[in-house]
Amino acid sequence: MVKLIHTLADHGDDVSCCAFSASLLATCSLDKSIRLYSLSDFAELPHSPLKFHTYAVHCCCFSPSGHVLASCSTDGTTVLWNTYNGHTLTVLEQPGGSPVRVCCFSPDSAYLASGAADGSVVLWNAQSYKLSRCGSVKDSSLVACAFSPDGGLFVTGSSGGDLTVWDDRMRCLHSEKAHDLGITCCSFSPQPLSGGEQGLQLYRLASCGQDCEIKLWVVSFTHVLGFELKYRSTLSGHCAPVLACAFSHDGQMLASGSVDKSVIIYGIGTQSVLHTLTQHTRYVTTCAFAPNTLLLATGSMDKTVNIWQFDLETPCQGSMSDQMRHFIEDWSEEDVSVWLRAQGLEDLVGIFRVNNIDGKELLHLTKESLAGDLKIESLGLRSKVLRSIDELRTKMDSLSSGIPDEFICPITRELMKDPVIASDGYSYEREAMESWIHKKKRTSPMTNLALPSLVLTPNRTLKMAINRWLEMHQK
Repeated sequence: MVKLIHTLADHGDDVSCCAFSASLLATCSLDKSIRLYSLSDFAELPHSPLKFHTYAVHCCCFSPSGHVLASCSTDGTTVLWNTYNGHTLTVLEQPGGSPVRVCCFSPDSAYLASGAADGSVVLWNAQSYKLSRCGSVKDSSLVACAFSPDGGLFVTGSSGGDLTVWDDRMRCLHSEKAHDLGITCCSFSPQPLSGGEQGLQLYRLASCGQDCEIKLWVVSFTHVLGFELKYRSTLSGHCAPVLACAFSHDGQMLASGSVDKSVIIYGIGTQSVLHTLTQHTRYVTTCAFAPNTLLLATGSMDKTVNIWQFDLETPCQGSMSDQMRHFIEDWSEEDVSVWLRAQGLEDLVGIFRVNNIDGKELLHLTKESLAGDLKIESLGLRSKVLRSIDELRTKMDSLSSGIPDEFICPITRELMKDPVIASDGYSYEREAMESWIHKKKRTSPMTNLALPSLVLTPNRTLKMAINRWLEMHQK
């Protein structure tokens, strides 16, 4: 069973894309903005909407760790955002300045791919923000892109209908006509297929297009035999062009959205229709499943995003805090490096890598292990690492209690009653921040840098959001 649990109606124009991280939902629109919502109660974050683009935003996606959000636009740029505070990390300009239609991160966070209307596709180094490699397809716009689960391959789809497969060196491995009237979206199942011989990698790929069809493919790759793309089947059900498709996190379901205004959920095992959702009043342009939980978001030209929940017994169900902890514990060493950079701790990346600190190790670090095992001599750096780790734990605790993380004061770790914005850009409980300053601490509790000013500005927007949340959750 699937039920509609929430509708977001904040965008002023067509919703073009939506994406999940472990704790957030991002949406973008032709109204030039990106919006961020907490998954605990779908309240919009205080630093949302994110505004930089000068024309329509076509696509948004989270890095695997969820610390970075990418968005791309008709203005020819792909922007990377810090999801914690909404600050711009960098602006990547597509060679030639062509409108950028699609972007996606590699599973290891090493690369970001961007595809444009002139057929160009660029691999950006997601750490240095520099162009790594680029390629192009002829006589078509690139409108779809997806990385294989292992990151060794990525697939692009064009308005001409071609699926093109590339390796991580931007070598074209294969290209074929997949949809006669043009591709609109493609998606890899997160789970590899079983049954392959040793050394053989098998993945399921879905593509959809203007021909009203959804096609399933099997991608196989070995270093000895090379690459092969095999068509498997076509899923029926839509009576108009299919604009979006996405696999669930376990690979057992596929969602699709169409010009016929419907969302169809297919069971991959039986390739049958499980659910047809008809609440949108205009074209359905995007759909996305959440990682590690049974939530689906669908966006439409009716300017809304619908959030759906599946009532299925599955190992992935459980409290949001359990899911958050499991997600962080699954971080790779590269994910931890990305997190360190997002916290402004770039100088520690090398130390953490040498000591093989992954997500599980990160959550168990103490002041003793930072000083003794990792040999971090600076007391300030050790303190900042511990504060940042405490923030992760607080986020898990807040999800468990149902309190959105952005409503919690970074100093007291309690729900704010009178939030104020300090000159570091962060919000704090007024009494706690005034006490911090009165103790002659002229540094930011969050960044440990000197505060440019001691002025505290009431955060009325955040206070209203907290009061609304209290009204909803306290009887």
